[in-house]
Amino acid sequence: MTETLLTAAEVAEQLRVSTMTIYRLIRSGELPAVRVGRNYRVRAGDLDAYLDGQVVDPASVDLRGVSDI
Repeated sequence: MTETLLTAAEVAEQLRVSTMTIYRLIRSGELPAVRVGRNYRVRAGDLDAYLDGQVVDPASVDLRGVSDI
């Protein structure tokens, strides 16, 4: 086993979202994970694949009404 396994907290920190968001993605099946005891681990490659699938086409995004802070 050479692939890095990340905790839900580590994934959440990288994506700058809450840990609950990561658990929701895992439970919905959107983000593959393995269960180790009572904990979930996400393979680094699975996280990369998930992110690759989330890329949006800029032409399809409606940014009207969004303001910079």
